[in-house]
Amino acid sequence: MLFLALGITASMVAWGYLVYLAIDFGTSARDGDSRGWLYLAVATIGAIACLFLALTLGTRLFARYRAASAPPGPPRPPGGRRAAR
Repeated sequence: MLFLALGITASMVAWGYLVYLAIDFGTSARDGDSRGWLYLAVATIGAIACLFLALTLGTRLFARYRAASAPPGPPRPPGGRRAAR
């Protein structure tokens, strides 16, 4: 579970950095740099991939956490009383 948590953290940090780069490349593309549009597209696709990876790893982490927890107890009858023996 530790490796999943580290993977989520790393992909979220990469996502944030790629979003920052996409904003910067978009600004330079609007200022007239024609290569900025290509870099903007690549950074955007990379950010989407990193966010998808983080969500996928988060789902796996949550599934492993639920599998490791104890199952719920037996159901109780209505009213919350124990059954008479």
